Amino acid sequence: MDKDAILKTLNRIMELELAGVVRYTHYALMVYGYNRIPIVDWLRKNADEGLQHARQAGELVTWLGGHPSLCIGPLLESHKHDIGDILSESLEQEAEALKAYYDLLGLVKDHNVRLDEYARDMISEELAHQDEVNKMLRKPGQTEPFVV
Repeated sequence: MDKDAILKTLNRIMELELAGVVRYTHYALMVYGYNRIPIVDWLRKNADEGLQHARQAGELVTWLGGHPSLCIGPLLESHKHDIGDILSESLEQEAEALKAYYDLLGLVKDHNVRLDEYARDMISEELAHQDEVNKMLRKPGQTEPFVV
């Protein structure tokens, strides 16, 4: 088991999740219109979930004897605040986090049950989140998945 690679990946996960917290918080502030309240609530819940995910990754870093990163993943302002644009950006960002969790799984599979289960649980959560966003991007009656 490559402890350094695992720590690097966990820190990358933490950074990506923290960037998600900032993005979802920003998105929640930029929503306007008559559907604002439920959308803002959903975005805030995603920000809270991202913070929880970042904390989990940080706890694992310290459990392994590492030092949690003080960095944040990329934060690029697209200046697109239409709900469809926000959700599409969300899908792209979640794909980065999903890749990092798959990278972690590749490093720990068959080597550490705790980290293996953590990676699998997070992959499952991220996939469920992507599916939810994908369905939100579809037009009423559209059954085919939305393609970014």
